Amino acid sequence: MFSWKKAAVVLAAVALALTGCSAGGSGGSTASGGTLTLGLITPASNFSAQGASWANESPYMQAVYDTLLKAEADGTIVANLATDWSYNADNTVLTMTLRDDVKFTDGTPFNAQAAAQNLVRFRDGTSPNASFLANLKDATAIDDTHVQLTLKAPDPALLTYLTQNAGLQESPAAFGNADVKTVPVGSGPYTLNVGETVVGNSYVFDKNPNYWNPSDQHYDKLVMNYYADSTSLLNAIQGGQVNASTTINNTILPQIESAGYTLSPIENNWWGLIIGDRNGTLNPAIGNVKVRQALNYAFDRNAMLTAFTDGHGTVTEQIFPTKSTSYDPALDQTYSYDPAKARQLLAEAGYPNGFDLRMPSSAAFGASNFALIQQQLADVGIRVTYDELQVNDYITALVSGKYPVALMALQLDPTDWQLSQFSIDKSATFNGFHTDDPMVQGYIATLQTGSKADAEAAGKALNKYIVDQGWFAPWFRPALNFVSDPNTDLTVQVGNSYPYLWNIKPKN
Repeated sequence: MFSWKKAAVVLAAVALALTGCSAGGSGGSTASGGTLTLGLITPASNFSAQGASWANESPYMQAVYDTLLKAEADGTIVANLATDWSYNADNTVLTMTLRDDVKFTDGTPFNAQAAAQNLVRFRDGTSPNASFLANLKDATAIDDTHVQLTLKAPDPALLTYLTQNAGLQESPAAFGNADVKTVPVGSGPYTLNVGETVVGNSYVFDKNPNYWNPSDQHYDKLVMNYYADSTSLLNAIQGGQVNASTTINNTILPQIESAGYTLSPIENNWWGLIIGDRNGTLNPAIGNVKVRQALNYAFDRNAMLTAFTDGHGTVTEQIFPTKSTSYDPALDQTYSYDPAKARQLLAEAGYPNGFDLRMPSSAAFGASNFALIQQQLADVGIRVTYDELQVNDYITALVSGKYPVALMALQLDPTDWQLSQFSIDKSATFNGFHTDDPMVQGYIATLQTGSKADAEAAGKALNKYIVDQGWFAPWFRPALNFVSDPNTDLTVQVGNSYPYLWNIKPKN
């Protein structure tokens, strides 16, 4: 679902709202068997399965490709091109049984050899999520309908990855095509209409008449329009030019509702501070747990929710999602807004007069939001100065440990293993200082190799430990709103910023 580039999309969406650029729309009236017009906030970056992105780009990929497995709206993993699967005793060999009645749109049969090639190509490819298959040692065809995945180490998130871009299946006959990045050849429910598509603006898809699963084809035609800013998106919605769309920010939601659209919110990210310099490498104060706890007490989370998202979302003090077995409602009562308590902890840590803290800032988050952070920390004696960075430089600085503390919005992964590998583990993308805590690493090892019961217990203990140790200062989970017109039904997708295509349907 989101690597660091996914996080960059979250920030870029805010920045794009200021550009004033406009994208064209097309008529949005639908009926069963008609045309569905969708609004998206990012264009298709690559139509090659090997280099495919996910998250906000998932609709482009799902139109033309099938995945080995499928995730239902609540995250449950079900059959798709693979009809059955099983692991060996130590979870290092996954054997999958495949359908024998599927062909790619160029007539090439889908089989185990094709599946094996696609898996290895994705692992070695250019996708921002290629690391999803970092544990894949090899993939081999046993026969036409059985493929075997051999892993370097157990990967509790592998089945989930195979429902996303890591599981996309492209015709092997197209691998060497000169236009492989722009003309996809999959076995999916639609084909890209190259003649009607305007790259970077509007993408048109026609129904695949030979699709093996017609129950997932709810429309004869799909149009996916890219909107670079909230103004052009709102204009399209108010003009009835889209049936359903994601949204760039929450400030325009009242106008969208007034236009007759239904809001479908989902909380797929958390916002707050990454308190990364836990060993005090850059700023010795941050190496003291009492200082990190003071940072948590310093913030009025309700005020932050109002300032950042106009109140749409839920305050929180933990980075695990509510659907995780590691989530504990009691942890959301750990740090009440208490500036006096924050000042007391700073004094106990040896900083009775506070300390200086350098942080990065970026226009992508909004200048007023950084002013609020600065004010709330100043109220407890922490004097913040900012280095203004472009959004890409901001992300790079965070993942390379350039700042001891930084504002960030990070994904709520559908599995605890994914979340640990993204945000917590010593080698995690957003553990920029590579904090190597034996307690944390022990819990993560149990997530990877322990029994279900042991892994759940380890996840709960890990969550409590990092809350108590102040590894982060989460404030809230913002409500990402997907909107739909009166003709369209949809179900939002746990763990993804865009509903999955087969869950967008005409109303009966």
